[in-house]
Amino acid sequence: MRPPMTTDNEPAPPEEPIGAPPPQTQPDTGELAAELDELRDNWRRSLADLDNLRKRHARELQRERSDERARTSAAWLPVVDNLELALQHVGSEPSAVLEGVRAVRDLAVEVLRGLGYPRYEETGVPFDPARHEVVGLVDDPGADPNTVVRVQRPGYGEGDRQLRPAAVVVNKRQE
Repeated sequence: MRPPMTTDNEPAPPEEPIGAPPPQTQPDTGELAAELDELRDNWRRSLADLDNLRKRHARELQRERSDERARTSAAWLPVVDNLELALQHVGSEPSAVLEGVRAVRDLAVEVLRGLGYPRYEETGVPFDPARHEVVGLVDDPGADPNTVVRVQRPGYGEGDRQLRPAAVVVNKRQE
């Protein structure tokens, strides 16, 4: 196929296809260098912002940990105060000292409950390996099989927030 001819018998310039993008001009290398410098500057600023954010987060986390330790320690101060009072009365009547020690224990248990770790020491409940640690077995015909008969050491906490399981004696399975 021959290119279309003009009136002067010279070939006409080829037509561009419809919908084709206009021809692009090459950007100046100075413009490219300036754009590259701007992108590098933005990248460095972003890295600096990220580093500052990490440092601020680490400081805030340390402050929160410190505040929580202070709150927890403050919750134990009444226990320490009552223990000191009990020690001052060592020469007193033994029943008074015993009552004071029980009061201190009850206060300590209450502090643990307030921190989210309630005490549990139920007997007659089914053995639960998530809540109980078996330290002994007995054969008690008066108790249901596989139930807690005696608590040697109470447990603290509940669900996935458990400080320790209760140490228990369990009734053997009767067959």
